[in-house]
Amino acid sequence: MSEKIAVVTGANSGIGKVTAKALLSDGYRVVMVCRNREKAEKARAQITQETGSSRADIVLCNLERMEEVNAAAETIRQKYSRLDRLVNNAGILMGRRRTVTEEGLEQTFAVNHMAYFLMTRELMPLLQKTPKSRVINVASDAHQAGKFNPENLQLEKGYGALKAYGNSKLYNIMFTWQLAKELAGTDVTTYSLHPGAVKTNFAMESDSWFARLVKLSRLFFISPEKGARTTLYLCREPGIEHLSGRYFRNSKVRKPAVKAAHDDEACRKLWEMSEELVG
Repeated sequence: MSEKIAVVTGANSGIGKVTAKALLSDGYRVVMVCRNREKAEKARAQITQETGSSRADIVLCNLERMEEVNAAAETIRQKYSRLDRLVNNAGILMGRRRTVTEEGLEQTFAVNHMAYFLMTRELMPLLQKTPKSRVINVASDAHQAGKFNPENLQLEKGYGALKAYGNSKLYNIMFTWQLAKELAGTDVTTYSLHPGAVKTNFAMESDSWFARLVKLSRLFFISPEKGARTTLYLCREPGIEHLSGRYFRNSKVRKPAVKAAHDDEACRKLWEMSEELVG
């Protein structure tokens, strides 16, 4: 039997690093999708030493650039013959001013939603040829601050860091809901989740008021190990295929706080708009 393969984005720190380490311990070969080679190599060396497993590979990718997401997915498709778990984990919180990538996407939207969408789409051939494969999308209860407005998808009007982040986490849940419908009748399932308020490097470079609040509150946040529990539950737990498309918190199904999260028409619209943006 071929060894199981897991792809984890943002695997050099925080929840992603804990997830990568745990899956290595479970016997997976883990593909760490990271932006910075030095940080990725350091994280790989540490988790290799701690697990005794040398089956961690690195694929470099700046997730704000869809060209690089495409290239990373192509590298993975060429190198591996299967994909058992895709964990879309990497996320950012931007600053007070709206910034746009060189490809014309609002930066939060690009990393937190479009990279999830495109990476999943481009790795679908591997997922569909692998029995009982899963896509796990790390969302957040911050989706409560989000709103789906097709006329203002990337906050060209009324930008705020919390709005952009909340929208992106809402889009994660909407994407998961629609992806489950697209995958109906296949052996691939998908889930989204809230990891909790986790003590990581998240938001440390943002100058927004929300980031300042996050920094002040870090003393009360949970560890990355606790934050990764629901992600790992969704990677490991047998017999949850009938819950494909659902949103989880503390390893249990929860109802999202925003109606659009599971609104069929809205989720389909987001999917179509995302397809148009990546071509």
